Amino acid sequence: MTAPLHDTSAETPAPVSVADVPAKAIEGRSPGRIAWMRLRRDKVALTGGVVVILLILVAIFAPLIVKLLGHDPNEFHEDLIDPDLGTPLGSLGGISSDYLLGVEPTNGRDVFSRIVYGARISLIVAFLAAFVSVVLGSFLGALAGFIGGWVDGVISRLMDLLLAFPQLLFTIALVSVVPNSVWGFEGSGVRMGVLILVIGFFGWPYIGRIVRGQTISLREREYVEAARSLGAGRGYILVKELMPNLVAPILVYTTLIIPTNILTEAALSFLGAGVKPPTSSWGKMLSDAVPIYQDDPMYMVVPGMTIFITVLAFNLFGDGLRDALDPKGS
Repeated sequence: MTAPLHDTSAETPAPVSVADVPAKAIEGRSPGRIAWMRLRRDKVALTGGVVVILLILVAIFAPLIVKLLGHDPNEFHEDLIDPDLGTPLGSLGGISSDYLLGVEPTNGRDVFSRIVYGARISLIVAFLAAFVSVVLGSFLGALAGFIGGWVDGVISRLMDLLLAFPQLLFTIALVSVVPNSVWGFEGSGVRMGVLILVIGFFGWPYIGRIVRGQTISLREREYVEAARSLGAGRGYILVKELMPNLVAPILVYTTLIIPTNILTEAALSFLGAGVKPPTSSWGKMLSDAVPIYQDDPMYMVVPGMTIFITVLAFNLFGDGLRDALDPKGS
């Protein structure tokens, strides 16, 4: 009798049923999480975001940073200035272990300390002006796009009027007639208030146009029609249905309007319409460096590079945030 080719004495394992395999829970991802995953892959945008956070921390802790690494920003050090040439002693504008970015020509003030305090002025003006622009632009843009008709016509013509208005000339003229003391604020506080209001007021039409266009596109969506059919009023639809869907473009434009405000503040300070001396400002430092840049180029390079890096960081982060919040992105 022929022996079997295979040993059949061992028991054949029972087939495993699909039902016996533990099911893995399906985890949904919110739009915020998806946006963060996209942003995390963009190393350039993350680098810009890190620089922005560092700048904000520098502005917040300016007194502590200056106390540890610098000197009083308004303290003169004439002993560090060459009496014949009026330039800092040593090379590279007087850079040393005690003066990390050198000293100002003619008076010897610490450039590092003035750059740090200048960050506070630039960011305060830029952020508060952006807040004014975003609030006005979001509200009026959404109102024009949602209601339409004569309301849209009036708001749109107001936008066109403000976009055609010479902002720089108006600011310079306004600063020249504003008194030195208003409502308890004096000197640079008054100038900063004027800059915030003017820059913010003339900046809202840019975001207003974007919000208006997005609102016109969203007001015909199905969820808006469903809210109308359930008896929801205009106010409810505008606040509860449309505004949450406008957060992404508003947030992206906010990150892009802040560097524009920084440049505007620097330009106004350069022209003498910014904060009053001796308050530190990057634009004012550039203005003071113009007559002597050939003798001491570092005094122009330092504030110029600071403005360049700040604006570049905000723009890189804003571009990355725009791509991350794009619903059609990969």
